[in-house]
Amino acid sequence: MGISIPSVLGQMIVFLLFVMFTMKYVWPPIMKAMEEREAKIRDGLAAAEKGKAALAEASSKSDEELKAARVQAQEIIAAANKQATQLVEKAKGDATTEQQRIIASGHAEVEQMAAQARDALRKQVADLAVSGAEQILKREVDAKAHAEILDRLAARI
Repeated sequence: MGISIPSVLGQMIVFLLFVMFTMKYVWPPIMKAMEEREAKIRDGLAAAEKGKAALAEASSKSDEELKAARVQAQEIIAAANKQATQLVEKAKGDATTEQQRIIASGHAEVEQMAAQARDALRKQVADLAVSGAEQILKREVDAKAHAEILDRLAARI
């Protein structure tokens, strides 16, 4: 079998018809599918870029809100510390006032008890003096007896 011009020519015509058929009926759907796929990829890349931008924006917003929350937390802590200090100072003032009141009350009570003790001692001394005078007057005037009575009075005091 040899290659002859009419068979080569026939093969060329058949090949040409095959190429034209392919270009008219096969190639357009393939090209359409490729263009659709390219459009989907392009849209996906654009959506990814938008998502990346939105993520960066959300991240910066969350950082700003976190900073604001930290500042607010610090302010709350500072206010709580200030209030605690004020409460402690008020409690110290109240305690000092109460301490002074208790001390004054104690001094007054001590003074009152001392006055009562002095009065009781005065009364006892007066009673002893009267008792001693009675005993001296009941006996005769005798120096030895007077000394003895005074010694007993001194022992009672």
